[in-house]
Amino acid sequence: MTDIGIIGTGMLGCAICKRLLKLGFKLTVYNRTKSKADNLVKLGATIANTPKDIALNSNVILTVVTDSHSVNSISFGKNGIVFGKHKGLVVFDISTINPIHSIKIAQKFSKYNIEMLDAPVMGGPNVAVNGKLIMMISGKKKIYEKYKQILNCIANKTFYLGKYGTSHLIKLALNIQIAFLAVSISEGILLTKKSSIDPKLFLHILNSTYFKTGMSENKAYKMIDNSFQPTFTLKNLKKDLDTVISTAHSLNLKLPITKNINNLYKNAFNSGFGELDYTGIFKYLTK
Repeated sequence: MTDIGIIGTGMLGCAICKRLLKLGFKLTVYNRTKSKADNLVKLGATIANTPKDIALNSNVILTVVTDSHSVNSISFGKNGIVFGKHKGLVVFDISTINPIHSIKIAQKFSKYNIEMLDAPVMGGPNVAVNGKLIMMISGKKKIYEKYKQILNCIANKTFYLGKYGTSHLIKLALNIQIAFLAVSISEGILLTKKSSIDPKLFLHILNSTYFKTGMSENKAYKMIDNSFQPTFTLKNLKKDLDTVISTAHSLNLKLPITKNINNLYKNAFNSGFGELDYTGIFKYLTK
């Protein structure tokens, strides 16, 4: 089997690791805070000391980090991926980053004769551990085709989208939907509760209509119960909304509603709600 390296063992990265280990892949992992990968050693993974070591011991690297600054650091910084380069090394960036930055990162990798493809995903650790993510790929199609079997172990649907940056742009557009839904459901619950109506009645009727969503059928009930165990934190959605706004600015595009919701998430983050699930925006609105 292909030797795989994973850089970033947060909630999503850890779940992907568990999935690949379960399928029998040889896995080397790196996390800036080394102790966060300790549980993966018990499952059969090897911990590397640097991203360079990951590269030296892997044919395929999956990067699952916070932002483009982090991708740049682990790739080109001290003991970065490029310093462990070898023939055939491929990097799939699963992080959610600015598509313009992603294009530049791919160009920098190419100077070291390393192929990089964009590979952001939809779905949290709860689906990643079972290989049911949705993955969007952009970059060289022949590289995607070569490693499609591995990607299919992580995602039950993969979409090849063409040129570099496309996947990250669509991922940002999708995350706009997540933010809007979390806010609209929150305000629907607030409106019904304030009117002394059981908000579960609101959800029951909503979920009987064309307008139901996975969020309204699942997380919305947890919101009512004030349960915000994170699968995707509020601070990370706020970070992605920041990236949406900066990307729109570079395209000379105004997204007024997204900007307003971004400000709402910023305020929630600044008020101490960042480590909650992104649906914790409801808790912020009720404070």
